[in-house]
Amino acid sequence: METMALEMKTITKEFPGVKALNQVTFKVKKGEVHALCGENGAGKSTLMKVLSGLYPAGTYEGEILVDGVVQRFGHIKDAEKAGIAIIYQELALVKNLTVGENLFLGNEPSRFGIMDWDYVYLETESWLRQVGLSGIKPDRITGTLGIGQQQLIEIAKALSKKAKILILDEPTAALTEKEVAILLAILKEFKNLGVTCIYISHKLNEVFEIADTITILRDGLTIASQPTSELTEDKVISLMVGRELKERFPRVEAQSGTTMLAVKDYTVWDPSQPGRKVIDNLSFELKQGEILGISGLVGAGRSELVLSLFGAYEGAKQGSVAIDGKPVNIRSTQQAIEHGMALVSEDRKKYGLVLDMDIKNNISLSSLHSISVRGVIQENQEIAVGQDYIQQLKIKANSLETVVGTLSGGNQQKVVIGKWLMTKPKILILDEPTRGIDVGAKFEIYNIMNQLLSQGVAIIMISSELPEVLGVSHRIMVISEGKMAGIFNYQSATQEVIMAAATGGIKHG
Repeated sequence: METMALEMKTITKEFPGVKALNQVTFKVKKGEVHALCGENGAGKSTLMKVLSGLYPAGTYEGEILVDGVVQRFGHIKDAEKAGIAIIYQELALVKNLTVGENLFLGNEPSRFGIMDWDYVYLETESWLRQVGLSGIKPDRITGTLGIGQQQLIEIAKALSKKAKILILDEPTAALTEKEVAILLAILKEFKNLGVTCIYISHKLNEVFEIADTITILRDGLTIASQPTSELTEDKVISLMVGRELKERFPRVEAQSGTTMLAVKDYTVWDPSQPGRKVIDNLSFELKQGEILGISGLVGAGRSELVLSLFGAYEGAKQGSVAIDGKPVNIRSTQQAIEHGMALVSEDRKKYGLVLDMDIKNNISLSSLHSISVRGVIQENQEIAVGQDYIQQLKIKANSLETVVGTLSGGNQQKVVIGKWLMTKPKILILDEPTRGIDVGAKFEIYNIMNQLLSQGVAIIMISSELPEVLGVSHRIMVISEGKMAGIFNYQSATQEVIMAAATGGIKHG
């Protein structure tokens, strides 16, 4: 009988009033990539915290076996000694240290009490070669590298600790398509070296490209654990959400409305590099009751465009903007709100929410004037409005007083959307609205967008996921290096057409 690299048997973990994991069981062969799928709140992160020693033995029930040997981890170091390393979505590198210093941080080699720098840099070069970063010098400051390179350095750090089991939690959330391809290729090479990977991702196309087997969790339970070859994306989705989603992208026809936003000859300059244009002479219109998708490669200028329109970008701008047929000159976010605009930013934790405040306070944050009398907030009104948005947006929480930082990613995103809906926008801008959230929550956000269209709201949506752009938008505007590369109707657009335009291959719509 084959010895498994990892077995987790009947793992049960409880918090006050909540059973986060209930008899979860799965096993992984040596050199296998095993995907862990489930909605936010399904128990994936809790399970990995048990495996990595963050939740020590005694705080949960069940058994962990590595190479057939029962393990009882008291803390993270114990798990590392057993060959388990975890790489979180939010990287743990110290940006102002060198690559070599980061690789050996907490495990510094020394001779006679003095740091052995020759060993550090020699070993660092060796590990960097293994992850395809042979061109990076060990004395390079980590913060000067791209996110994709930093992700690979995290993997090199894990391997330097002799990791036999590598856990990757949403490793491609902030990566470009090219960086994703590099990462997946390296993980495939690791299989040949006998490294076992547990891969957590909401991006099912990646899961099906790289995973040998898939375990699906729902509400803290193991729903299925099967070879990838026996599953389909639709089957995984239905197992994750507990029901069949007949349409992953529930698009409704655009309402034939007037022009809500008109942008003409719009140019935006990079505040950190005088003379460099991040948006170059762009013109487009947004109609009432439609979704205009914006696509393009990372760095094309998509976020800079919408931040500038919203008065939240420092770079100088030139050109004309009209809302509802009236020229406007928006210089601050407050002016944008007053003109009926709202922006759900790309980074909800940094720009969209105050994580240590409750749901009620976050939702009312941009609309305090509407629930205040002579500068005093009317708490009963704030509670009533907050409760209304919890019901409308199907936010899963114990109460309005639940701290936002404790919510799942999908529910945090709904709180951000609720905050902006309370401002009663005419134009809603969504920058990567479904990044890092599960398919069930995505589906609910698409339905919210469709409801807003029926109310006459005009929506701009930026997304790096081409199936989402094509599945939700009525028209797709492609930006390439700050310039217009084409506007396409969803009926005629394909992923190939959009990518060709984004990379400079097509200049028409």
